[in-house]
Amino acid sequence: MTMPPRLHLPVLIAVPHAGRAYPAAVTARMREPAHAQLRLEDRHADRLGVQVARETGAALLVAHAPRALLDLNRAEDDVDWDMIEGGRPHDVIPPEPGQRSNARARSGLGLVPRRLPGSGEIWRGRLAPSELAARIEGIHRAYHTALARTLAQIRKQWGAALLIDLHSMPPLRAGDGEVRAPVVVLGDRFGASCNNLLIGRALGHLEQCRIPAAHNQPYSGGYVLDRHGDPNGGVHAMQIEVCRGTYLDRHLAEPGAGLPAIAAMLTGLVRELGAEAALLGGGEDQRQAAE
Repeated sequence: MTMPPRLHLPVLIAVPHAGRAYPAAVTARMREPAHAQLRLEDRHADRLGVQVARETGAALLVAHAPRALLDLNRAEDDVDWDMIEGGRPHDVIPPEPGQRSNARARSGLGLVPRRLPGSGEIWRGRLAPSELAARIEGIHRAYHTALARTLAQIRKQWGAALLIDLHSMPPLRAGDGEVRAPVVVLGDRFGASCNNLLIGRALGHLEQCRIPAAHNQPYSGGYVLDRHGDPNGGVHAMQIEVCRGTYLDRHLAEPGAGLPAIAAMLTGLVRELGAEAALLGGGEDQRQAAE
C-alpha cells in the first residue's frame, strides 16, 4: 500500500492481477508456466498504476501475489473443489446450480484458476486444503482488509472515496456499428457500484480524448466491486480495463512504446474522476482541492 503524506484526491487505485512473485514450488507444479502466466496476468498493469498514482497523488494498492495462486476478484467460496485434495469438505454447502460463482469455478476460473480456455489444465496434481486456507488468509483477506481500511480512511477525510480497480484485457474486436474496437472498458456492475455521475464523466473524458470506450460490455466488474462499492455509503468503485495492445509489445508480454501515452491518458481520467468524487463528498471546496 502506498499512501502519500497528503492525499490530493479521494481515489484509491488498486491493481489485483499484475502480481509476478511466483514461488519456485508453484512454478514447478504448472504444466506450461510461461504460457499460463502470460494468459492469467494483467501483465505490467502495475506500471500503469504506479505512474498514475505518482502523477495524481492517489493512494495505490498493488497485489504482488500472482493470480495463478489466488484470484482477488473472486469470493472466498468460489472454489473448484475438484482441484482440492479430498474434494469438498462435508461442512461446506454446495452452491446452487445457477449461481454465477459456481459457473466460474466450473469453467476453471474460480478462486484458484484451474484451466484456461483453449489451453487445458494449468496444474499438475491437486492443491492441499491447508495451502488453500493459507492463501485465503494470507492473500485474499489481507488484500481486501487493506482495501476496505483505506477506502474508509479516504471517505472519512473527503466525505467520499473512489476505488479504481485497474485491469488489462486482451484486444477486443469491433462490434456491429463500431468503427474501432474499445480500448477501455468501464465497469460499474450496471450502476450498482458507483454513482452514475462518475461513469458519465469518465465516458465524456474518454470521448473528448478520442479513446474508444465501452460501458459494462464485455466486462462489468466482479467481486471487488460487489464487495467494496457502496454508493449510498459514499464509497464508489469502478473497474477500468485497458487493452494490452495499447501499452505492451506485439507479443503482449513486455512494456511497449505506447505505455507512456496510456499512463498519461489514465492520469487525466483519474484527475477528472477524483474531482467528481470530491464534489460528491464535500462540495466545491473539496473539488477545487482535488483539481
